[in-house]
Amino acid sequence: MMSPAEQLLEGPRGRRLCLELAVELDQDIRSAVFWLGYELDPGKGTSTVLLGSSGPRELPSTDHLAAGILSLDLRRLDGEQIHAALQRSVDTARYWQERDGEDALSALPVIRNALHHIAEGVLDAPAAQWWSQPAPPEQWAIDWRPGADPAPLPRDPQGTLQKWGTAVRTEEALAAQDRPQDPRAPFSGSWWSIPLALVRTVGQIPAALSLVEDSSDVEEATAIPVSGTGRILHIRSPEDWMTLCRAYPLEVTASRRHDWFRTTGRAGRWVIPDWERAAGQWDAVHLTVLGYLSSAGHPLPVDAGTASVIAGWDPDSTLWLTDRVRENGGPRQVWRRTQMGDIWLRVT
Repeated sequence: MMSPAEQLLEGPRGRRLCLELAVELDQDIRSAVFWLGYELDPGKGTSTVLLGSSGPRELPSTDHLAAGILSLDLRRLDGEQIHAALQRSVDTARYWQERDGEDALSALPVIRNALHHIAEGVLDAPAAQWWSQPAPPEQWAIDWRPGADPAPLPRDPQGTLQKWGTAVRTEEALAAQDRPQDPRAPFSGSWWSIPLALVRTVGQIPAALSLVEDSSDVEEATAIPVSGTGRILHIRSPEDWMTLCRAYPLEVTASRRHDWFRTTGRAGRWVIPDWERAAGQWDAVHLTVLGYLSSAGHPLPVDAGTASVIAGWDPDSTLWLTDRVRENGGPRQVWRRTQMGDIWLRVT
């Protein structure tokens, strides 16, 4: 049985979190990670641009980097650093193309083994103690439109799920007909694992405003206070997701094959949960932070020839499958930032 630290390092987002913390704690490690990541990046020389620098005379070795990571004094870790590393891990998730150089670096055995030191320190930190906790009844729904454009929460999850199921099956049928079976072929389509139109809620504001995969440069958001109860499944580990997929599998091989091969390197059959059927058992599904870090972005085996990927679902986010969440009458909050990457500040 894996330890919590080993479980964290199973996921590419968990490894990236630990690598980002190492970078934050030591400038020499920051430089080594930058250059080694550049060498491993699939876009080296094209998508990665270096301005005004010719690089080090000699590329640092991965063994040297690993030794530096193992020597870090983790007593210096604080909650602000941990949240910034979590945000950076979420920001760099990408399921429609190859993993970037830093993700590739963190997956090398010598670096992954060294990161175990950081994983243990992070999981012992007070700032990470809520990462596997259940979603609280009182949460927030985020509306990314301006506060001057108010709108009620959607209230027809059954209809949304029916439309989603029809769209997924239609796309799968068309992809099976029109797209090549070679996973290396230059095709792309839907890459996310969840119905995007359902109500999603989060437990912490403003932290959740910065924990958004494939985020845009939106500068204003409205946080809507909600209350929700019912049968809630908590995804705390890869096994929780795999169990859900085994209970309610929905084939998406043809529509996800090319994107998920690029991001995972795996060729084979793919499924996601059939969320419409899952709604018969669960009112909501909550992806914990630890579940996200250990599970998102890599192939999770469902059976001998089938796997799944958690993609497009933010950490500590609850997906509501039935109409059991309500705006609770508390004041809405409007948050703004000057530009992407800045901190969010409450306006009202």
